[in-house]
Amino acid sequence: MTLGTQSQHRIDYIELTVTDMAGAQRFYSEAFGWQFTDYGPGYAGIRNGDKEAGGLRLDDPVTQGGPLVILYSRDLESSLDSVRQAGGTIVVEPFEFPGGRRFHFEDPSGNQLAIWSES
Repeated sequence: MTLGTQSQHRIDYIELTVTDMAGAQRFYSEAFGWQFTDYGPGYAGIRNGDKEAGGLRLDDPVTQGGPLVILYSRDLESSLDSVRQAGGTIVVEPFEFPGGRRFHFEDPSGNQLAIWSES
């Protein structure tokens, strides 16, 4: 079932808890070119074209664990370099799995995400 252009029960928005709003925006902007809409000192929306895809929420501390957010990349090595240059920490080096390769990283607030690619 669809509602307008939305698909029923698809993941629509992801919120990341961060400990430093300016630092998180700088990291994600440098690493992935993400843009933000500031809604005050404690929240910023992550823009994906003309739609918001998620947000950064200021809180302390960041709780690790729970679902793993996995981003897609057309060029895994380029994404790996971008994460390192922006100040991310690689916690699982690139590895192969059926269907592709991926790595895990930690952002400056301590959130762990992953990036995968077909090759």
